Amino acid sequence: MASARAQIAAVVRHGVLRPGADATYADGDDEAWLDVDWPALQRPMELLGVRVNVLDTQPVTPEGADSPPLLFLHGWSSNWQVFLLNLAAFMPTRRCLALDLPGFGCSDMPSEPITIQGYAKTVDAMCDTLGVECVSVVGSSMGGFVGAELALSFATRVDRLVLVSAAGLSTEHVARTPSVALARVVSAAFPHALRFESAVVRRPRLRRAAMQFMIRYPEKLSVPLAQELVLSSGKPGFVPALRALLSYSFRERLAKIEMPVLIVWGRNDLLVPVDDAHLYQSLIGENARVQIFEDTGHVPMLERPSRFNALLRAFLAGDPEPESEIAGVTGGPGSS
Repeated sequence: MASARAQIAAVVRHGVLRPGADATYADGDDEAWLDVDWPALQRPMELLGVRVNVLDTQPVTPEGADSPPLLFLHGWSSNWQVFLLNLAAFMPTRRCLALDLPGFGCSDMPSEPITIQGYAKTVDAMCDTLGVECVSVVGSSMGGFVGAELALSFATRVDRLVLVSAAGLSTEHVARTPSVALARVVSAAFPHALRFESAVVRRPRLRRAAMQFMIRYPEKLSVPLAQELVLSSGKPGFVPALRALLSYSFRERLAKIEMPVLIVWGRNDLLVPVDDAHLYQSLIGENARVQIFEDTGHVPMLERPSRFNALLRAFLAGDPEPESEIAGVTGGPGSS
């Protein structure tokens, strides 16, 4: 583990010292997702005894209709809306699936304790219910942890795996008791903090103060998108899911993942260190490819959606070098 001094230095280097966002940062088209009737695409499903909110789209053009659906898995203290800019880009030509993991979004809390393995089983049950044999998985943060577990426990279910700032490795070393205790305090404060939601999303300085540990330049996000992110917080799964994150390890099994894997990270991620990208690649093996987004935080798919969508599209098409014509992407071990 890095020393406390090294961790503080990393926060200063990656969080405090900011050169200023370039023109490709937060370049998503809000109209593309604001014009979608999202409620019409969602429905509750009973999965393993839990009422789960599921989003399911159908492509409007024949292109890609025969390809495996694209499944998006959100992270801790989030919901499916964190992928709004990606869903809007892919749903015209590909069936897209997403869900609020139990305890988050509009999904109920499970009666059993939340676990990473349990989340993977929920996703598998969703695919069974929808009659989907195989999916291409994009998992962000905790969703990457769940996606990798899905690929390990239900290998034939996943044809391609994208890990975006995935939890599951350095989280092994986080002190569990104080982290959970702090999470309880934060969780208790959520209802009071949400009273100021409108001020936070509409004032760039407040937005930066509230979101800077997750997003490199929160002040650059649009107000509608920032609002979706703020409203995803304060759900009952917040503390139990953190406990699940900190109590499960699968690093010794990662070499069993055999499908193509794309690992995407922000260079300036303050929540999950960028070194984890290279560690994931080394543990998975030669079928894993690392791509680092420069001057980017914990959610590359939201901070640089055009770049991320182009990289994902090339990866899904089977391009052996999906980053070859994309600016602002740095490879890592196993990427060349």
